[in-house]
Amino acid sequence: GSLAGLIDISAHWMTDLKEGVCLAGFWFNHEHCCWKSDTTFTDRDKCPEWKSWSQLILGYGEGAFAYILNYFMYVIWALLFSLLAVLLVKGFAPYACGSGIPEIKTILSGFIIRGYLGKWTLIIKTITLVLAVSSGLSLGKEGPLVHVACCCGNILCHLFTKYRKNEAKRREVLSAAAAAGVSVAFGAPIGGVLFSLEEVSYYFPLKTLWRSFFAALVAAFTLRSINPFGNSRLVLFYVEFHMPWHLLELVPFILLGIFGGLWGAFFIRSNIAWCRRRKTTKLGKYPVLEVFVVTAITAVLAFPNEYTRMSTSELISELFNDCGILDSSKLCEYVNDFNSTKGDDLPDRAAGPGVYTAMWQLALALIMKVFITIFTFGMKVPSGLFIPSMAVGAIAGRLLGVAMEQLAYYHHDWAIFSGWCSQGADCITPGLYAMVGAAACLGGVTRMTVSLVVIMFELTGGLEYIVPLMAAAMTSKWVADAIGREGIYDAHIRLNGYPFLEAKEEFSHKTLAMDVMRPRRNDPPLTVITQDSMTVEDVETIINETTYSGYPVVVSRESQRLVGFVLRRDLIISIENARKKQDGIVSTSVIYFTDHSPPLPPSSPSMLKLRSILDLSPFTVTDQTPMEIVVDIFRKLGLRQCLVTHNGKLLGIITKKDVLKHIAQLANQDPDSILFN
Repeated sequence: GSLAGLIDISAHWMTDLKEGVCLAGFWFNHEHCCWKSDTTFTDRDKCPEWKSWSQLILGYGEGAFAYILNYFMYVIWALLFSLLAVLLVKGFAPYACGSGIPEIKTILSGFIIRGYLGKWTLIIKTITLVLAVSSGLSLGKEGPLVHVACCCGNILCHLFTKYRKNEAKRREVLSAAAAAGVSVAFGAPIGGVLFSLEEVSYYFPLKTLWRSFFAALVAAFTLRSINPFGNSRLVLFYVEFHMPWHLLELVPFILLGIFGGLWGAFFIRSNIAWCRRRKTTKLGKYPVLEVFVVTAITAVLAFPNEYTRMSTSELISELFNDCGILDSSKLCEYVNDFNSTKGDDLPDRAAGPGVYTAMWQLALALIMKVFITIFTFGMKVPSGLFIPSMAVGAIAGRLLGVAMEQLAYYHHDWAIFSGWCSQGADCITPGLYAMVGAAACLGGVTRMTVSLVVIMFELTGGLEYIVPLMAAAMTSKWVADAIGREGIYDAHIRLNGYPFLEAKEEFSHKTLAMDVMRPRRNDPPLTVITQDSMTVEDVETIINETTYSGYPVVVSRESQRLVGFVLRRDLIISIENARKKQDGIVSTSVIYFTDHSPPLPPSSPSMLKLRSILDLSPFTVTDQTPMEIVVDIFRKLGLRQCLVTHNGKLLGIITKKDVLKHIAQLANQDPDSILFN
């Protein structure tokens, strides 16, 4: 919660720094700077304390030259921020780039990425996230906040032995951390818990549910007490419209759902194609240059259009906003031809010139956002995907909403409107359409359903709009699933070749464990260690000649009966320590994994007992176990390997990568196309 508050406040200040500076104190952002000043409501953006760069340097703020100078300063600051971000990521923590959700899904499924949740990643990610968001690139801070929260969870785990020693317990803490991350990103504690359950977590027992709930609550409470936006809300875009919606409006809502699904599928296809291009060509060797070029293009295109110049979350909050009497933004320049002032409930009005200008500016902003996000997501800076996809949907929704509103205003006598939309009534809320569009696009990209709807209504406080949101989210998921099966996170997991077993898909083939295990028929036999007949030298030879991360221990070469499993790392460390600290350990010393060691003849070197590092309960299946059950065991327990026995004799081993290759083979893909790098 504290880190999120810090990120929010600094990003807000640095975003405004691109346009000007506050003379009352340079640490104020534009809004806080103008709080004390005595300007009238209509001029609230032009307070004397806030100077744009041209006013500061040239002394005047109007005219072509001032515009060019402001433009130049905007681009320079944007380039400075993003270059700083990419250099920090490249120099100190290469893992801090991207959103981090695909990797966290992989880690929670039982895989280890060393250093991915370490302290350096945390520090650099927090700093560069602020820089990347303020540089005006088309990215959000929501996904990376989940990564930041998981880093905190992992670092705190090291303080307690209960969690330091137990990987399974640590995974539960990370699930709760993911929930806390979404909770502070959107101010949606319940949505965070559901997001962790639906998207991120692999194994989610009931006690983790209420612990995640508690973690999300504390995180949201902390952020609320910091109050980063000064409006006692947890998010920038809070809406307060409670107009009932009509059944006929479900048609445009479902159309928005279809748009969201199409955009999601298009985005995933093109983004994956571009990222694969980055991986396979020379482009990947120049991350700094790539960030520089993309930022330059974004900043140059963004400045002329006020809707792309402002930060994306401000844009979304403006699009979600319902026009009241006092709203002075362009989107609210309607023709006021009524004389009653009954509160904020304004009737539908004819659009004024400001609305038409805003419409084509928004259309241009939509085209820019759609294309620029494809190239931004996946660069070597921290980048979330929630905010850009919500922006695309909100723009499309607002355009459709204003179109519907004008249609209802000019044609209120049509059959579709006549029943519920009389003249001078407020029938259509464009802000609601923006909200539904945002949900649809986010659903099309990430394929979330339940958690998406909960996040959206916690985010906006519009409880009566659950049905429209559900309709849009489901439609977008169906449409996007019809075009491509996987969401953006699963696509990135597959592109990066992480060994991740999808828990949502069925395994329906009739193969057995013996078909998948290694060694195959013509392969050399499995590398094993015997329990009482190998010397230190023999074991060191095995370690040097193979790259496996663990070895089964058997009674003897002849019987091949399984005793346990020992990890390569533990073996290396134990032998090194014994040679340093224990007397008489030489290359010919025998290693014992047994309980009782036989008495030694006086002339022989002393023995090395390693029973303490032996895992006596390795997971085993018999060779006749159906693969369906094996896959299920791997999924439910997050295993990395499993030994295959026959009548108690060791036959082979199945690793998670073997299972994945087997699934790929059955789906008629080339099994070697799954890279694990």
